[in-house]
Amino acid sequence: MTSLEQPPSAAAELAVIQVTVSDPRVRPLLRELGDEYSTRYGKDAHAELARYPDEEFTAPHGGALLLLLEHGEPVAGGAFRRYDETTAELKRIWTHSAHRRRGLARRVVADLEHEASARGYRRIYLTTGPRQPEARGLYLTTGYTPLFDTEADPETIGPLPFQKHLPAAPNQGKAANL
Repeated sequence: MTSLEQPPSAAAELAVIQVTVSDPRVRPLLRELGDEYSTRYGKDAHAELARYPDEEFTAPHGGALLLLLEHGEPVAGGAFRRYDETTAELKRIWTHSAHRRRGLARRVVADLEHEASARGYRRIYLTTGPRQPEARGLYLTTGYTPLFDTEADPETIGPLPFQKHLPAAPNQGKAANL
């Protein structure tokens, strides 16, 4: 069991696991994200989801991909990749459509932040699309600073950038594990 895996509790039956993009449990995440983005933006988004090499979301390359499992099935997930020496970039935050409004995305974001901090990252950067008000709300309510005018029409901005500074992990020196 890795440091991220947690034994399922009797109450929640939730476990967080770190996987690679090739893990078959990741397929529902990428498929549903691609379908949803394609619907919201009116163009095929599946190619965009494949834009980054899979290895960018693995530990040796400074990234991670986490899945939140309920009864062994993926219900939420997300990833980060190395943006620069001290910054991780969140990508692919997803909650299965049948499991939304349960706080699972908040849990995934918190787990990603924890893992990024443990690896020596001091800042998180991300962008979300202008037609994703749920994501915008998630980042605003979880302490992310918008790097755009929140009063402007999101459609006039394009991708909406956010950042959050992370506390130093206990007993962490310089980001040597990146």
